[in-house]
Amino acid sequence: MSDTIKVMIVDDHSVIRQGFSIFLQAFADLESVGEAANGKEAVRLVKELNPDVILMDVMMPEMNGIEATRQITKERPSTRIIMLTSFSDDKKLVKDALQAGALSYLFKDTSIDELADAIRKTYAGERVLAPDATQMLIQMVTEPPGPKFSFTPREMEVLDMLRLGLSNKEIAERLTVSRATVKFHISSIFSKLGANSRTQAVSIAHKAGIFD
Repeated sequence: MSDTIKVMIVDDHSVIRQGFSIFLQAFADLESVGEAANGKEAVRLVKELNPDVILMDVMMPEMNGIEATRQITKERPSTRIIMLTSFSDDKKLVKDALQAGALSYLFKDTSIDELADAIRKTYAGERVLAPDATQMLIQMVTEPPGPKFSFTPREMEVLDMLRLGLSNKEIAERLTVSRATVKFHISSIFSKLGANSRTQAVSIAHKAGIFD
């Protein structure tokens, strides 16, 4: 149908992709046109599937959702992207996602009806933000300048393990997370420190007194 909103699902967990596909079947005006397991695959498939709206996960292997969003919105600005994440306490993720081109930002515990409504509004060009995400943006604008470097508790754990010389595999095992998640945190740490390597990141952190 011409009035059907074509939705593409991008998430590295097959169970989540299947769940979203099933959810879309409950709404006559929403149609799942395809799935991708990572950002790199999403960038490739979007050219073939031509979705109206993309439900984009943040943490994925190969290419994370923020970089995929940046590339897709640059090549296909008419495609609307809703960033979906389980990370509800990271202000930088909200900012990075919106700057990359995501129109909306929601958490994965959003109800089915709320997500369906968000898809419709995003397709219409409206920005939909989870209340917590809106609050985080307000805090970023209104709070006084903090220290030069600001890391999340998890980033501090990863940075400390970089200082100890642990590999991505070892860090993932210690934190009980995937290597893709570790890579995402390391990338964020590098970005915040302006570092290009582990050694440089640790050196900058030492000079800034971050480990003190």
